[in-house]
Amino acid sequence: MKEIDVAEISAAVEELCLPTNCELNEDIRKALSKAKEREESPQGREVLKLLLKNAEIAAEQNIPICQDTGMAVLFVEIGQDLHIVGGSLTEALNEGIRRGYTKGYLRKSVVADPFMRVNTGDNTPAVIHYDFVQGDKLKLTLAPKGFGSENMGALKMFKPADGLEAVLDFVVATVDKAGANPCPPVIVGVGIGGTMEKAAFLAKKALLREVGSGHPDKFYAELERKLLQRINNLGIGPQGYGGRTTALAVHMEVFPTHIAGLPVAVNINCHAARHRTIVLNGKETWK
Repeated sequence: MKEIDVAEISAAVEELCLPTNCELNEDIRKALSKAKEREESPQGREVLKLLLKNAEIAAEQNIPICQDTGMAVLFVEIGQDLHIVGGSLTEALNEGIRRGYTKGYLRKSVVADPFMRVNTGDNTPAVIHYDFVQGDKLKLTLAPKGFGSENMGALKMFKPADGLEAVLDFVVATVDKAGANPCPPVIVGVGIGGTMEKAAFLAKKALLREVGSGHPDKFYAELERKLLQRINNLGIGPQGYGGRTTALAVHMEVFPTHIAGLPVAVNINCHAARHRTIVLNGKETWK
C-alpha cells in the first residue's frame, strides 16, 4: 500500500495556486490565436489580440491574468488503495489554498457567511469535490472560479416532455442573457441528468476538458457543435464588442436520470478558464 502525508498535499496545492492564476493553459492560448485569425469583426480581432498580450505579460511577470483570482475549486481523485496519513485531507487542502493565496499575493475573495460578508482573509474554505477511483495515486485539479462568469450560470428542471430543442434553447438563452458579463469569449459547460446538484457539478466539471475536445459520444459531440455555432451567431463577440467569437467551446457532460426528470445546468467560464492538475504518487509502505 502507498501512503501520502497531508503535509505533501498542502505543499502541492500551494504550488498550484500561482501558476494556475498567472499562466494561460496552452489549449486556451491556441484557441484564442485561432479565433483571432478567423474573427470577422475588427473590434473583435483587436480584443482577442489584447487578451493574448495580457496573458503573455501575466506569464512573464508572474502576475494574475485577471484581478479576480476566484474562489478556489478543487477536484480531488483519491485512489482507493492510497492511505492518507498525518491529519485531515480537507484541512490539508485548505491549508494549501491558504498558503498559496497568501504567499502569492492573490486576491482573497471568500466571505465567511453569505449575509454577514466578513472576508476570511485567506481565500478559504475551498469548494472541494471528492471522487474515489481505482489505483494508488492522488490527483488534484485546482480550478479558481471568478464570479463574473460564475454569476451567469443557470439551472432548470425540465420535464422529459419538454424535449431536446427546449434544452438547447435554454443553453443559448443563458449565454445570450449573460452578454459581456462573463468576459467572452467563454467556455460553456453543460451538465445534463442526475439530480439538481449532479447536473450543476457536471456543468462545472465540463469546463476542465481540453478546449474543443468533442464529447466521445457522437450524438453529444454534434450537440456541442450546434450549440457553439448558435452561440457564436449571437453577435456578442469578444468582451461584448461584437463579432462571431462569443464562445471558444461548448462542453457537455451527461449522467443517467430519473424517469420523471431532465435536469440541465449551464456553467460559464471566462476566456482564461484557469485550471491545473498535479498527481501525487505517495510512498510504498509494504507489498
